[in-house]
Amino acid sequence: MALTKQYEERTTELLAPIISENELELVDVEFVKEAGNWYLRAYIDKPGGVTIDDCELVSRAIEKKLDEEDFIKESYILEVSSPGLTRPLKKPKDYERNIGRLIDIRLFRAVGGRKEFTATLTAYDDQTVTVTDETGETVLERKNISLIRQAFTE
Repeated sequence: MALTKQYEERTTELLAPIISENELELVDVEFVKEAGNWYLRAYIDKPGGVTIDDCELVSRAIEKKLDEEDFIKESYILEVSSPGLTRPLKKPKDYERNIGRLIDIRLFRAVGGRKEFTATLTAYDDQTVTVTDETGETVLERKNISLIRQAFTE
């Protein structure tokens, strides 16, 4: 297993009680290198959205645990934030939350002559995503989806 994956998994484990105690949802954890710097990012959410106070609370609590465990050898910048309105759908609960809603999808390979869809999410499973738009129902292979997220409408 790649070291970055290990860091993400251990951080997720450390975050679990903090998230639970504060009635938050852990959307994602990522350890990535950007412009020469390593970033450890935790994305949190809750019904109605997270506040800066929520992010600060989680940041302080996880920072203390990360310092105690000291399992990340690289220097990094810790960020705790909301995933934003247009976050990608990654977990089953993300898909479940968006059943019946408009989503934006980009594909690696065109299906029916299109590589981009804005359609209503009607079903999903481990292998496929089913959407409906003005052209009817389309079943897309998940391995062909480069991006899937809730559509942002004005």
